[in-house]
Amino acid sequence: MSTENPLKRLSHFGQSVWLDYIRRTLLPSPEFQRLLDEDGLDGMTSNPTIFEKAIDGSHDYDAQFVKLVRAGGDIDAVYEALTTDDIKAAADRLRPIYEKSNGVTGYVSYEVMPTLAHDTEGTIAAAHRYFKMIDRPNLMIKVPGTPEGLPAIEQLISEGHCINVTLMFSMNHYEAVAKAYISGLEKRAKAGQPLDRIASVASVFVSRVETLVDKHIDEKLKLKSDQGLAALRGSAAVANSKLIYERFKQIFHGDPFKALASKGAHVQRPLWASTGTKNPAYSDIKYVQELIGPETVNTMPPATMDAYRDHGDPKPTLEAGIDQAHGIVDRLRTYSIDLNEVGDDLQKEGVDLFIKSFQELMGTIKSRRDAMGSTP
Repeated sequence: MSTENPLKRLSHFGQSVWLDYIRRTLLPSPEFQRLLDEDGLDGMTSNPTIFEKAIDGSHDYDAQFVKLVRAGGDIDAVYEALTTDDIKAAADRLRPIYEKSNGVTGYVSYEVMPTLAHDTEGTIAAAHRYFKMIDRPNLMIKVPGTPEGLPAIEQLISEGHCINVTLMFSMNHYEAVAKAYISGLEKRAKAGQPLDRIASVASVFVSRVETLVDKHIDEKLKLKSDQGLAALRGSAAVANSKLIYERFKQIFHGDPFKALASKGAHVQRPLWASTGTKNPAYSDIKYVQELIGPETVNTMPPATMDAYRDHGDPKPTLEAGIDQAHGIVDRLRTYSIDLNEVGDDLQKEGVDLFIKSFQELMGTIKSRRDAMGSTP
């Protein structure tokens, strides 16, 4: 019987474990080393909400904050220095994994400011600046899969950058993002540039789909009792993710990708994000246990990692029940619940939520700076 814990055993099924969390005191700690050694952690993700909680909810950043303000840094400069220093430290801790995997994994992700979600040129410029500022080969810049983000993704991939495409919720989102990734690689190949060190993940948010679909179901059930509709509660998110994975295999292990693969291109791995269970009626490991498969990543918040370490049961689940998943999506549609429409609503909401967290963090930085007697 294996002595490896359930988190580490996920790698036997081709899945990477990433941590959806970052905090300055974690990175040099024995706890982080344990995550690497015992849990098989091989990547990290961050976002404005994570940084807002880390900076506003602790004193970890106080000393650097004071130094930056006294040096005359404006709010944007303070924010970028505080957050990119964490990203640099995380990248350095993960660098051996990146090297050992030949650039397949071992990445840390840093997000462009969410206020740029609908600004293609602004996103490209910010990504260029962050790649230069952080200067680590195992950095992925997070770009939202919004209509304006897609041409930025294509451009950045064509330039040889590693991109984590975020805020994806639906099949429509997935197909558009995969197309942008492949188009970027094709442009780079046509220019005679190498493809073998470009990595990308397509971050599909899971639990938020469940929350909104369940809300729609409950609203309909208030108007009319329907056992068939009630039976669909808690089924949408996993079904949606399984069908996206099915499409991933069709695209990246089919004819569309063969020519690029022959030139050394890597597949764009699906990454399951927002995998913490929000409804206490569902298993606390639901969005890990039911989405295990090759060439995927699951980025988990600490509580979900703790739960899976405690009672996870790794097995190949992602490709099981595909026909059932199709049936669930079809039945939802008969009740006028279309997952592509749900995804568009969630993407807009996700952008707004990240902007809110970002603005709150910037407000905190400003108030602390002003309290030190700095001029506006």
